[in-house]
Amino acid sequence: MTAKIFAVDSAQTLADFEQDALRVADVIRERGVAEGDRVILKAGNSAAYVSVLFALMHVGASIVLVDQQEHVDETRRIALRTGAVMALVDDDAPIDDETPAVHLYELIAPAVGRPVAPGLRLDFGSWGDRPDGLIMWTSGSTGSPKGAVKSGAKFLKNLERNADQVGHRSDDVLMPLLPFAHQYGLSMVLIAWIRQCSLVIAPYKRLDRAVQLAGRTGTTVIDATPSSYRSILNLVNRKPVLRAQLESVRMFCSGAAPLDGTLSDRYLDAFGLALLDSYGSTELGNIAFATLDNPVSCGRAMDGIKLRIVDEDGIPVAPGEAGEIEVDTPDALEGHLAEDGGIDSFPTGWQPTGDLGYLDAQDNLYVLGRKFAVHRMGYTLYPELIERKAAVSHISTRIVPLPDERRGAQLVFFVEDEERREASYWRDRLCEVLPAYEQPNRVVVLESFPLNRNGKPDKKALEKLAGEQP
Repeated sequence: MTAKIFAVDSAQTLADFEQDALRVADVIRERGVAEGDRVILKAGNSAAYVSVLFALMHVGASIVLVDQQEHVDETRRIALRTGAVMALVDDDAPIDDETPAVHLYELIAPAVGRPVAPGLRLDFGSWGDRPDGLIMWTSGSTGSPKGAVKSGAKFLKNLERNADQVGHRSDDVLMPLLPFAHQYGLSMVLIAWIRQCSLVIAPYKRLDRAVQLAGRTGTTVIDATPSSYRSILNLVNRKPVLRAQLESVRMFCSGAAPLDGTLSDRYLDAFGLALLDSYGSTELGNIAFATLDNPVSCGRAMDGIKLRIVDEDGIPVAPGEAGEIEVDTPDALEGHLAEDGGIDSFPTGWQPTGDLGYLDAQDNLYVLGRKFAVHRMGYTLYPELIERKAAVSHISTRIVPLPDERRGAQLVFFVEDEERREASYWRDRLCEVLPAYEQPNRVVVLESFPLNRNGKPDKKALEKLAGEQP
């Protein structure tokens, strides 16, 4: 089977796609990007995105991934902090006037028809040698967003472990229904290259179209969040004709948010395939995977990576006992981005994750959750961090997440306002400073927050109010 790159309106062999990426690399160099330069890539999933990504790796640039929906002000802060020489964007990626920006089309169009030296192949060696080959953004549970600085070589090695454990093959057709600017989606794009298999760039926000594209391309592996899998199952139940579009799938892989075991059982009933769960993080990389021959919770840690569960004193506990998950991996980030653009080194050895879970007698990992984490629209969000973002713009707010089967969570924003201005006023203010995936489902205006005995906003009282509101 000849590997291909499929998009909604195009299909190209992987070999031809590689040649085009080499041409784009030439254009990028002509734009003044040299090996080691930091470049922001802020765009949505597309064939152009993947081509530019590979071209930047070939050039040996340090790639600063920014979500397409990230707010202009935060993007500007990232540009200044990283010292990025330019930002590569698409039409839907907001960017300020001061950050040098180049549209992806301005790289793709001049590349058409350029000669490529015979025998030249994409080479990620110089990118792999860079300790800052990749900079991704993670909030952690507290504080400001952190730039996770990752070695290109370590990132690729982590994906080789991933592909080996899960069993990706050269005849696979991978369809990640995920944003490519984040750990999980990017992993699947690069695994397709590592395995030299086909990749489907699907409209992951339009799952009805994605399911149809799966059928047309013969997709064999789907990766998505639990909320997306719920939506796909609902689609198939409403329109049984769509079920046939998923007949070629041999693995439904899940990640980025906790997986409900009942949802996996529903997939087993509907398709004869359980959802295969996984565990990982932006900072530590991909860690553990369930597989077809071991479809148990999040499965076992990959070769070369160690897991343990510890109690509150840091002492390992017995199988079946819950505690904090700790990871020892050679694939961890190099460090966090310092304020001056340097790298604050990350320690080696056992790393606490802030996640709760346990290991069974066969070393399968069960993740029980993370304090204060909210999983919504494929993103892991931390309400306290969103509250801090709002506070920078002088909006005093407290957020209560409510479960939502389709989105993963709804966010109810309580805004403290002595003037009791309309909720629509505060919604507009919040939407000005927050990306779409952090914006409120509902805004409730209070003259003042209810306080607990310590004089702090009473979270339980707010949760009760959120439940009572229509």
